[in-house]
Amino acid sequence: MEALFALVILALLVAALLILPLLALKLVLEVALGLLLLPFKILAGLLKAAFGLAGLVLKVFFSGAAFLLLLLFGLGALVLLPLLPLVLLGAFIWLFVKALAPRAAVG
Repeated sequence: MEALFALVILALLVAALLILPLLALKLVLEVALGLLLLPFKILAGLLKAAFGLAGLVLKVFFSGAAFLLLLLFGLGALVLLPLLPLVLLGAFIWLFVKALAPRAAVG
């Protein structure tokens, strides 16, 4: 039984001797790759911030312009809506006068 226990311990030590250098190599490669890609990650963050700020400025500008346009159309409707009966009356008078006017002979 002790021999089997010693054999298991020996197998674990051999496995540890094989796995630990591979884990260290993986860690070194991840750090090297991370340092190699760090400038690109910084550039990506700066571009994301710049485009986000530009998008925010454009969103505020266009929403303000849309609000002012809506306000202008609303005020125009409030001013012109009471004049609609007068416009309709003028259109009917114009049609009546045009219908009674003599037509010019073509020929």
